[in-house]
Amino acid sequence: MPIILDKVSHIYGEDTTMAVKALDKISLVIPDGQFIGLIGHTGSGKSTLVQHLNGLMRPTSGNIYFNGQDIDESDFDKKMLRSKIGLVFQYPEHQLFETDVFSDVCFGPKNLGLSKKEIELRAYEALKLVGLEDEYFYQSPFDLSGGQKRRVAIAGVLAMKPDVLILDEPTAGLDPKGRDEILDQILKLKVETGITVLLVSHSMDDVAKYVDRIIVMNRGSILYDDIPKEVFKHYQELEAIGLAAPQVTYIMKELRDHGYDVSDEITTIEEAKRAIKNYFTKLAAMQRER
Repeated sequence: MPIILDKVSHIYGEDTTMAVKALDKISLVIPDGQFIGLIGHTGSGKSTLVQHLNGLMRPTSGNIYFNGQDIDESDFDKKMLRSKIGLVFQYPEHQLFETDVFSDVCFGPKNLGLSKKEIELRAYEALKLVGLEDEYFYQSPFDLSGGQKRRVAIAGVLAMKPDVLILDEPTAGLDPKGRDEILDQILKLKVETGITVLLVSHSMDDVAKYVDRIIVMNRGSILYDDIPKEVFKHYQELEAIGLAAPQVTYIMKELRDHGYDVSDEITTIEEAKRAIKNYFTKLAAMQRER
């Protein structure tokens, strides 16, 4: 079932002189199985929004529905909600606290009252889903690399078997190799399980490469909500709010401006490779015909 937000607003410090509106009448539908990118400059409301989705924060006004139920109703099961909508924070290594990796991943399902066998099976499956090798299972999570810690934190959420996985800047501070490994694993997970993924990111290149849909936030409101190609057509408007198009889009625009017959709406490196190859193939064919 989708998550539905109906005119959701959130005001920090309401009824004080320091009141700040972080969300302003957000209406949004997050359907099953989509890979969504949520982007916006610092302070645009991204993190506030995602913390509303699993009930960590309550809206000042408006309603949020999961499986057709208002999550702020007094009889709504918030424990069930947080097992179904998993949130991995910006620095997920801060979520690690057990003496070894396997125990850490077991923590979430243990709180669901499952049998020891089911808890350990879930932990093992989750660690395999994020691509962590067995040799690390009984090491301290604090001895792992940054990328490995992220995998463990994500596995801890996946062991709850959520329907929705929310990742708030999961690649922050990682080198390019570590960033690609994490995001490739998340895409593989999404394809294999059909889970809904909501990726909060500052990287336009990552968002363009992986997601089906982009939601752009600005000053607590939704500025754009569309497929990546349509959103990045508005690169000048994005620049005005502190964002941008992917780097490869600017390169292709430069090539087109210099007379190369290539599309200026390309958003990924793979698309750029194909476009440039096709251009030179056609050029070679034309020269042979002369």
